[in-house]
This record gives sequence, structure tokens and C-alpha cells, in this order.
Amino acid sequence: MFLFRHKSLSICFLAAAIVLFSSCGSRALLDSTVKLNNYWYKLDAAGFNTEVTDTVSNYNFYLNVRHSTHYRFSNLYLFLETRFPNGNSTRDTLELVLANAEGKWLGKGWGDLREDHILLKKNLRFPLKGPYRFMIWQAMRRDTLKGIYDVGIQIIRVK
Repeated sequence: MFLFRHKSLSICFLAAAIVLFSSCGSRALLDSTVKLNNYWYKLDAAGFNTEVTDTVSNYNFYLNVRHSTHYRFSNLYLFLETRFPNGNSTRDTLELVLANAEGKWLGKGWGDLREDHILLKKNLRFPLKGPYRFMIWQAMRRDTLKGIYDVGIQIIRVK
């Protein structure tokens, strides 16, 4: 009988925890990563889609990069294309600084792996409701870039 109560109590506690954590709600409009498997060819785009329903709130826009400490460069140039719901698009060239002037990696991690969480735009407001598509290409002067494992976008609503 005690075993049955203990099991029931555990199940009730687990159910309550799931309801509690799921009711908190995520502030992330988009949180997605594309695996590159250590090689990024210049014509291979990482694509991300999201549906915007709120044009009043502010969002912080982050780029996430996971790379090897054997990556040859201290920076990473990217092309970022944004496609808006009305069919218009913009294209930006970005430079992500991954190491300081002394060669120390700025991202977090240990061993030969680093993760950079870079704020790209603060307090961004989306001008239109509807589907958005973000495309990212590497823009380094090499056809194939070695040492980049993942690239991602995180768009978080500001409280």
C-alpha cells in the first residue's frame, strides 16, 4: 500500500511540475539552430522561419555560433537576408568577432568548442504581421569554411 501511495504521489508531483513549467510560456519568438557539421560551403544557406503576430512588443535578436578553437579566423563574416510577409527583403553583411586582439576566444565553452551568443539588434519591432524568413550564408573569402559547427537565431521578446 505504501509503494502505491508513493508512486501516486510521484506521478502527481511530476504532473504538477509539467503544468507549472509549461504555463510559464516562452518569450522566444524563434530559437532555432542549423547544424553545419564542421564545413560551411558559401552557397549553403541556413534558413529560419517564424510567424510574427505581435508588432507592438520589442524583441532582442541574437545570432548563435558554435565553433572549434581550431577555426582559423578571429571573426566570421555573414550575409543575413530577411524576407518580409509582403515579399520585400533586405540583405545585410555582418561581422561577428569571435576572438579578441590577443587571440582569446570570446565565446563560452571548454576544450576545443566555443559557443557565441551575440546580440545583433536590441529592442527590435517587427513592422508587419505574418511569416518571416531569415537566411544566413557565410561571407568569408573561402568557398568552404572549416570549424563552424552550428549557426542559429534566437529572437526573444523583451519584458
